[in-house]
Amino acid sequence: MHSTFTGIEVGKRSLIGHTQGISTVGHNLSNQSTEGYSRQRVEFMPFEPIYFPALDRAETPGQLGQGMVTSRIERIRDELLENQIVAKAEGGGYWAAREFYLGMAEAVYTEPTESSVRSAFDNFWNSWQELSYHPEAMEGRMVVLENGQALVDRIHEEYRSLKSIQEMINEDVVATVNRINTLLSDIAGINEEITKIQALGDNPNDLMDRRDLLVGQLSTLVNITVDKRDPDELLIHSGGRHLLQGRVVHPIAAEDNPLNEGYARVLWVRTGEDTAFTGGRLASLLQLRDGDIREEIQKLDLLTVNFTDMVNAAHREAFGLNGKTGLNFFREYPFVNNVAGNYDQDGDGVYDSTRLFRISGTQTLDPREQIGLSGILTLSSSGGSQQIPYFPTDTVEDVIRRINLSSTEVVAALDQNGRLNLKATQAASMENPDFVIRHVEDQGQFLVGYAGLLQNGGPEGAYDWGMADARDRLRGNETGYAVSPTAHPSAWMVLNGDLLSDPSSLAAGFGVNGRPAEAGDGSAALAIAALRHSEVMLGRTPNFDEYFAGIAAQIGEKGKTAQRTLMTQEIIMKSLTDLRDSISGVNIDEEMAQMIKYQHGYNAAARFINVVNEMLDVIINRMGV
Repeated sequence: MHSTFTGIEVGKRSLIGHTQGISTVGHNLSNQSTEGYSRQRVEFMPFEPIYFPALDRAETPGQLGQGMVTSRIERIRDELLENQIVAKAEGGGYWAAREFYLGMAEAVYTEPTESSVRSAFDNFWNSWQELSYHPEAMEGRMVVLENGQALVDRIHEEYRSLKSIQEMINEDVVATVNRINTLLSDIAGINEEITKIQALGDNPNDLMDRRDLLVGQLSTLVNITVDKRDPDELLIHSGGRHLLQGRVVHPIAAEDNPLNEGYARVLWVRTGEDTAFTGGRLASLLQLRDGDIREEIQKLDLLTVNFTDMVNAAHREAFGLNGKTGLNFFREYPFVNNVAGNYDQDGDGVYDSTRLFRISGTQTLDPREQIGLSGILTLSSSGGSQQIPYFPTDTVEDVIRRINLSSTEVVAALDQNGRLNLKATQAASMENPDFVIRHVEDQGQFLVGYAGLLQNGGPEGAYDWGMADARDRLRGNETGYAVSPTAHPSAWMVLNGDLLSDPSSLAAGFGVNGRPAEAGDGSAALAIAALRHSEVMLGRTPNFDEYFAGIAAQIGEKGKTAQRTLMTQEIIMKSLTDLRDSISGVNIDEEMAQMIKYQHGYNAAARFINVVNEMLDVIINRMGV
């Protein structure tokens, strides 16, 4: 039955509802500058009428309403737009890291300045050229040694700079992994609070804003997809693997990897498997550390090891003013002390592998001569091995070019005496060491009888690093090879101390028929100076100058690409976030309009209660006898 005081209840509910509306407006205005905040709106609905179906009721037509009530306080959020922002955020995080660290790497080369490695190379070659004009002068030898030392110092400095960037990135990897785990833990804690509040029938808007903000921060660190279909359990995936299931976190870890110089590998804690993230800052850091910067160090090492090997080879055959010969210009540090390159791979005290950097033929070849042979070369590559065919109409140059244009990790060239040299390059896989020839096989006679490099053809005569005394498979098994260098030759290369203590031992002439060079013989100095423009074994690059110019150009182009792509990503993200702000952001004018509306509603409700009060006063105090 309708109560006499129903009007008071109706007015009271209106006062409460409009008070909540004004409080919500104040909450919005207070959080206008709060990151991740979504504006909220109070939703009203009519309260249950007095006469409800299936209840006893009076003989009164229609239903008598009892005013309004707050149904919920809703946050204004476009979930489809949020999913787009999460999907795009990984690109911003990825390219921001690349742009920053590639810019640092580009600055290392300091091209084109007087302090660059290329300038140091120019001075080195020029000093040998000058020595060839006056091979009898000690002053020229001193200049060669000074420029050689300056070149060594500059290469060392460049290596240290690149290595410091790589170590900085590794520290960033560890910090990013910790940040990801912290965000996952925080999101899981918020999920638990949201579940409890939702179980009571409330909307934890501020908590959901906080959770979305953390999810957005996570999306810049690693590529994720978010599943909110189950209101009781938020799911976060990456590459088909769970990072978060409601309140259950699947963390990742950074663990030292001995195969990668002790740098951290990122793995799943529960399974121990390596992660395979494809986007976000973490994926970019791993690509930079193990890809871009590692490649830059490998290129510098490749330049250094070929440079020292070729200069030493020429210097060993020449004579100094004091008649000494057989001296290296640069000191070499072999990977193993065993002269045959034998190495104990598994540490059981028995040699089981061979580490050679260069193997050489015994025959003098004419680069323009047709070989008149057919067969297939099998050389080690990043995928295991690669076959390279050769044909009777091929010249020696054709076969060398085919080797160098392949994707093998072996390069070929003729030395100054016309002998075929095969040298190892840097390894693509971290499981394989740099500058180690792993497999050379010839199903024919080009490397056997023609070039005089292998003893026998076919698989049974193949050189393979997975065996001890593999040098015995070579035709020149006593002298036709060089042991692989210690890792990172650009870090340890130094001048031969014998030359520094006695500059007259520095060789300038080759001599004749094994006799020491005359004082005016500058043939060796001229040959070393000519290495600057000679074809060297640096893959597809013909000489030292072009190779180093290519290194600087490549890292510069990578940096520009990262910068351009980052700008594009920032434009896309700005467009999406601006659209989100137009939907979810707090607009002061709109909030003021809402506040005026609620204020008028509150005043009207108060006036209504006052009228009802006056009516009740008449009934209670003025009706009677």
